[in-house]
Parts: sequence; structure tokens; C-alpha cells
Amino acid sequence: MSLELSGVTVAFGRADARTAVLDALDVTFEPGRMTALVGPSGSGKSTMLAVAGALLRPTSGQVLLEGEDLAGFSDSQRARVRRERIGYMFQSGNLLSGLTATDQLLAAVHIRGARPRAHRSRAQEALTRVGLGHRLRHRPEQLSGGERQRVALARALFLAPKLLLIDEPTAAVDRFQAADLAALLAARTHEDQCVTVVATHDPVVAEAADRVVDMAALAADEKPIVH
Repeated sequence: MSLELSGVTVAFGRADARTAVLDALDVTFEPGRMTALVGPSGSGKSTMLAVAGALLRPTSGQVLLEGEDLAGFSDSQRARVRRERIGYMFQSGNLLSGLTATDQLLAAVHIRGARPRAHRSRAQEALTRVGLGHRLRHRPEQLSGGERQRVALARALFLAPKLLLIDEPTAAVDRFQAADLAALLAARTHEDQCVTVVATHDPVVAEAADRVVDMAALAADEKPIVH
């Protein structure tokens, strides 16, 4: 699995007063490497994730996933790619109201057309790996903000996607939990040989990454790798 953004521009507003969040962006992400996107708010980190994950069509340019241009796919083709090949963790968590932590993961299995019951024990193991073995039957309203984020992370990892897109995974957890989650993300990236892209303000996550891309430097056409 490879991911390449070539000449990607995302602009908003009227034709005579457009603002480019991403401007003719060129960047490649390789399998088995965790890349941290850093930069100030408004630098385009979340927009890049949305474009890479077939959630947002770029104004122009190509989004090449295994050589296929997602920007040219139909809505149904893009939905299938999201369902079958991409794991997401949004900053808000996007958990389903009324479902337990375990059932949040099993819902993803159901969407893929598999039988959730056969995956229950594995879902519980995935939640235990992110420190939620004692919250398996808790619903979102019974969880803290950090716990909801960890459920969302477990759900993103659960089906071993080839492209993993993570938005601010440690925003609501303490330093120790942040280090554990960052290490888990890095380990899963290496084990599964997936492409992992993480938007973050957290130096703990950046330190765990194989590569750091500074969005501000990238926009200025400077060398984006900072370590």
C-alpha cells in the first residue's frame, strides 16, 4: 500500500475570493512508516487527512492510493474504499450513541458485511490493548473524553486497515496514556505494514513517529522532514 498526494489543492470560498488550505501539495507516504503531521491550527493537517481518506475531494490534483486516483472515483467507489481499506480516528471520536464500547468495534465489522458475533472476543482484546478492558460494556455517555478517544482508536485499528488516518489521538489523555497510545500506533504500523498518518500537536506522538512532516514548511515548499 502506498499513498501519494500529487499537486493537491483544496480551496474554499467564491471564485473571486478563494482561500487555499492546501496549495499544489506533493507528498508521499510509505507502508510500514508512521508519519506525524505537525503545524499550527489551520495549517491543513485535518484537511490532508480528509483528502487522503476519500472524505473530501480536492479542488485539483491526484490522490493516489496503490496507484489509483481516489479523486476520480465515483461516490460509491469512494465509499467502498473507505469501508474496506481505510481506518479512521476522528478528533471528536464519532462514536455511535447507545452502543457499548465492544459494539462500537463490532459495528465496523457489520458494515464490512461480516458476522459481528464471531469477532466479539477479538474486539474485547482490542479494547484491552488500549487500556479499556474494564469498560467493555460502557456506552459513550458513561466514558470520559479520553476513554472515548481510546475506543475510537481501537475501532480504527480493529480491522487492520492498509491506510490508517488519525486526528489528534492524545488530545484528551494524560502524558502516560499518550505515550502508550503513540507506542501502540507505531508498533501496529510496523507489524501490519500499513500507511499511518497522524495529525497531532503532541510532541509525544511526533517522537514516536518514523517521520515528521511540518505542514507550514510543506506549504512554503521547504524541506518538510524535521526528523
